[in-house]
Amino acid sequence: MQRAASMLALLIVLAGGASADDIDHERALELLREGRIRPLSEVVEAVRREVPGELLKVELELEDGAYVYELKILRPEGRVQEIEADAATGKILDIEGDD
Repeated sequence: MQRAASMLALLIVLAGGASADDIDHERALELLREGRIRPLSEVVEAVRREVPGELLKVELELEDGAYVYELKILRPEGRVQEIEADAATGKILDIEGDD
């Protein structure tokens, strides 16, 4: 749990500038402790099974009342792809360009 919390805090901090709907790392840790979101490591593992590549950036956002991890992944072919995953379940909600 501590490792997952540390990874969550680090990646959210690395995500850079926050918009109004972005969740800061302190709030993210609180949500994790409350069990309202899954550890980032679990979500990343689930996403990588479907979308292989190097994780570049993660943001935790509140969208339409639900917490969503937004991940940017550098695909093996060199394209950056954005993936949205439900932060409570880890389920992939959207894969950019995957129509």
